[in-house]
Amino acid sequence: MVDLIRRLDADQVRINLERVRGEIAAAGRSGQVEILAAVKYLPVDELGVLADAGIGLLGENRAQDLEAKAQGHPGLFTWDFIGHLQSRKVRQILPYVRYIHSVASDSALEQLGRHGTPQTEVLVEVNVAGEEGKSGIAPEELAGFLDRCPVTVAGLMTMPPLAASAEQSRPHFAALRELAGRHGLAQLSMGTSQDYLVAVEEGATIVRLGTTLYTSKNP
Repeated sequence: MVDLIRRLDADQVRINLERVRGEIAAAGRSGQVEILAAVKYLPVDELGVLADAGIGLLGENRAQDLEAKAQGHPGLFTWDFIGHLQSRKVRQILPYVRYIHSVASDSALEQLGRHGTPQTEVLVEVNVAGEEGKSGIAPEELAGFLDRCPVTVAGLMTMPPLAASAEQSRPHFAALRELAGRHGLAQLSMGTSQDYLVAVEEGATIVRLGTTLYTSKNP
């Protein structure tokens, strides 16, 4: 069991945030990439520190925690859902989020059709590497999946295979960018603390960061 992160320091988080923004600018992508703070391991009473540090976009992996954290800080943050999506949780998630990043099943589409609105926007998760047992639509099945989606698809998301270096993720990020381009989709959620710079170079519009923002030393 992973311990929750406590005693965040707003000044340190702000320093980390500015460093990441500087790296994004150095890659020629200033103003084009949103920094999402992944808060799976942050308790609700630590979230105010992120606001103090200048972070406004948060992502949560679990529906019940998203609901509790959003209700605990009403109106303070924009929320995205970034975890594995159980279709039965769609109704619970929708009132709180801007995007669900992980739509990848017909059962989720059914629930979005029941509980979504014309304003509902989602990202479709794509298994670009074709990993067995991993969530995500196969690239060759994406066109049909988009046709069946009853709400607005704003873009795509992927999680590349575990790799020893960030550079090994580059082909997967490039493949997602090319796939999004073919379908006219603007948003690309890709890149975490381990590989976000490569993702930014390959066109990410949202990077999902945790330890890079929270610790005094880049992992």
